[in-house]
Amino acid sequence: MVEQETDEERAETGPVDNAWAMKIPKFTPEDNPHGLLEESKFATLFPKYREQYLKECWPLVQKVLKEHHIVAELDLIEGSLTVKTTRKTWDPYIIIKARDLMKLLSRSVPFEQAMRVLQDEIGCDIIKINSFVRKKETFLKRRQRLIGPNGVTLKSIELLTECYVLVQGNTVSAVGPYKGLIQVRRIVEDTMKNIHPMYNIKSLMIKRELMKDPRLKNESWDRFLPKFKSKNVPRKQPKQKIKKKPYTPFPPPQPESKLDQQLATGEYFLKDEQKKAKRRHEKEEKQLQVKKAREEERKKDFIPPEEIKQASKDTEESAVNINQFKAKMKKLTKKK
Repeated sequence: MVEQETDEERAETGPVDNAWAMKIPKFTPEDNPHGLLEESKFATLFPKYREQYLKECWPLVQKVLKEHHIVAELDLIEGSLTVKTTRKTWDPYIIIKARDLMKLLSRSVPFEQAMRVLQDEIGCDIIKINSFVRKKETFLKRRQRLIGPNGVTLKSIELLTECYVLVQGNTVSAVGPYKGLIQVRRIVEDTMKNIHPMYNIKSLMIKRELMKDPRLKNESWDRFLPKFKSKNVPRKQPKQKIKKKPYTPFPPPQPESKLDQQLATGEYFLKDEQKKAKRRHEKEEKQLQVKKAREEERKKDFIPPEEIKQASKDTEESAVNINQFKAKMKKLTKKK
């Protein structure tokens, strides 16, 4: 009997070919009859637009969590979701699962999908995507690339990874098996790094087909998978290039203050009456200049246009013809 047990233990503790295919034994109340010693508590905030939906589905949330002996509280004034353990709670990890459920509900995941997190073989992942790109325009383009036309790309990711994926604001929420979550994270991060999701989708499809062939079990699959080549796309250059001034270690000269300008012109030493007179004189001069400019503009309409003297070619030709005619007449008179 002892020898049989040791053989079984060796078989269990030995190297595993496919760790993902291993079945996790269920955790039951008999495994932890004494319960938990301390109370654990988690709280997460939710946005205002989720308030109405949470009000409607909150009785269902409480019902689901009550099965695992966990208390859930909804605070609409503070805008928070709270979960905490009770004396009857026997599963030590269920509070983490309940916390993930609250996070998903606050990130616009529907209750039907979020409640799957409470299962043992299913987890969740909330991926932040706003830190990958600086410009808002490129961020929006890449996020749209992840969704695809009419959500086709997102649907294909869901089918291949067996995960529910939701793109909301600056985050991507995923619910599904742990292996699928790793694949979803890789696809999302690569997409935000300017690698099209179709490359990863294609490689996942090829891997799925290769797994069916037992001959390729111990061989490298690199020759079958698509390779991404980054291209240096020429960027749009600005129309007006700002020329940088030559670097100098010295700071720019300090601009003169009004006091310095008055001292330089000698205005500082004038009396108040003289200053007033000077200002009045300057004001009058400005008014005169403006008045002159207005008068000139008014007179423009009454000034007749200049006559343009055009030396016509016809008169010149006629003058030349008369001289020729005179010369001809003289010749004729001589001959006679």
